[in-house]
Amino acid sequence: MAQSVLGIIGGSGVYDVPMDKARWETVTSPWGEPSDQLRMGEINGLQVAFLPRHGRGHVQSPSSINYRANIDILKRVGVTDVVSLSAVGSLREELTPGMFVVVDQFIDRTYARAKSFFGAGCVAHVPFAHPVSPELARLAATSLAAEAIPHSVGGTYVVMEGPQFSTLAESNLHRSWGASVIGMTNMPEAKLAREAELCYVTVAMVTDFDAWHPTHDAVDVAQVLKTMKGNSDMARRFVLRLAADFPRQHPPCPIGSDRALDFAIMTAPEKRDAALVSKLDAVAGRVLKG
Repeated sequence: MAQSVLGIIGGSGVYDVPMDKARWETVTSPWGEPSDQLRMGEINGLQVAFLPRHGRGHVQSPSSINYRANIDILKRVGVTDVVSLSAVGSLREELTPGMFVVVDQFIDRTYARAKSFFGAGCVAHVPFAHPVSPELARLAATSLAAEAIPHSVGGTYVVMEGPQFSTLAESNLHRSWGASVIGMTNMPEAKLAREAELCYVTVAMVTDFDAWHPTHDAVDVAQVLKTMKGNSDMARRFVLRLAADFPRQHPPCPIGSDRALDFAIMTAPEKRDAALVSKLDAVAGRVLKG
């Protein structure tokens, strides 16, 4: 088994988690500029790489984030597992602001983002029926419980393009689908993590009730920021606990997230575009070199 390296994608309040040997490192990617440098270090001897999704100072909107570069640089530094912390609105009465949700499904409603590392010249189709690694989700839920953080396990995350919040009609539509939470950032992040053979889980942090709730005001930035401040302390505790208890040797993923490219690449070797293959050296090097 490979040595575990935990990748954390999140926002302010999390990238100041105490680490040993902490340093900011620049990692370049053939897919362009990532959101920021990686904050590298160790927690209880576990290697950890933290990436500010929006960049320090929140300089990237959900649609301008270079998701391909972000996942690529995590893969380049040896990350095996990605835990994505994401602020969301609740679509369910029981998921109140301040709760965390270990998501296990997604509905992708984004449309203005590059969603794959592959394309013309090197075509690949990865399985994605189960977008979350169940063992990683179990570890996340166990850590939340150990820290007595209010949470729910399971649920569907609707990912909208943004940057505007939902209309009332949209919010009610998403509720009619049986979805649990809504946000703007975890697609195509989860799809790209699967293509990069990284185990992935989203821990969604509820900040508001979206637009549907009849007894709450329409969501606004001030409300979101107020709740996010309270969530940040819990998120730090969660990350520290998860890292302390994380297996030091990466176990095989029960659903094959870490072998997702075994039979995914369709393009014959002699037909592959050399320039694209070169860019895939980190993401797909295991199978392309084989």
